[in-house]
Amino acid sequence: MLAAFAALRFPLTDIQVLHTDRGGKFAGERMERMLAAFGITRSLSRPGSPYDNAVVESTNRLIKKELIYNNVYTSVEQLRSDVNRYVWWYNHQRLHSTLGYLSPVEFTQQGKTL
Repeated sequence: MLAAFAALRFPLTDIQVLHTDRGGKFAGERMERMLAAFGITRSLSRPGSPYDNAVVESTNRLIKKELIYNNVYTSVEQLRSDVNRYVWWYNHQRLHSTLGYLSPVEFTQQGKTL
């Protein structure tokens, strides 16, 4: 997990809050010290409450299903580029039934709310 933070292309001080489940990699003392060193507030899901991360879990599932599992990546740069393109497409072009078959950008531009 610490290696993932080291690979980020922006300062860790730009992160204000890191919300995760209670997995060992996230809940350990080593992670606590690293977050404290950069002034990052740690937010952990409640014990026995799988719905705390429902939006994140759903988003991760979609990215894996619609992007990751359909491709073979030979570099982190290629993966990063594809994820960035996917996020743009998801927000600007992908139609969402919950939003009346509009993209999130169209939905927001029309002043609509859920």
